[in-house]
Amino acid sequence: MSALRLLLAAIKQKEIDSREQLSDLEVIQVITKLAKQRKESIDQYLKANRTDLAQKEELELKILSSYLPSQLSDKEVEKVIDETLQEVGSTDKSEMGKIMGIITKKLNGRADMGKVSKLVREKLIS
Repeated sequence: MSALRLLLAAIKQKEIDSREQLSDLEVIQVITKLAKQRKESIDQYLKANRTDLAQKEELELKILSSYLPSQLSDKEVEKVIDETLQEVGSTDKSEMGKIMGIITKKLNGRADMGKVSKLVREKLIS
């Protein structure tokens, strides 16, 4: 229940900050951000041997994840990366920001962007 209250509060705060109603994409971004915070908290709690708090965060993460679009497989993510690299026509690392901007729009909420960034970096030539 607390996860849902927190989610609603985060969405409302974002709407107040932007002074307009959030689009579905923006709501997904809020949920993704909260889910990422939960993952980081779980790691920290496990390092501190606080399994009780880690379990609470895992439950909240599970609830938040149920509101996110289903995650793409690694193959599907690689396909999007390859298509984007062909669209941009560059494999230079100096284009990383531009490429990640395009990929982020395509994958928003459907893939772990840290993982995507690592895959893109591996495919780019320095």
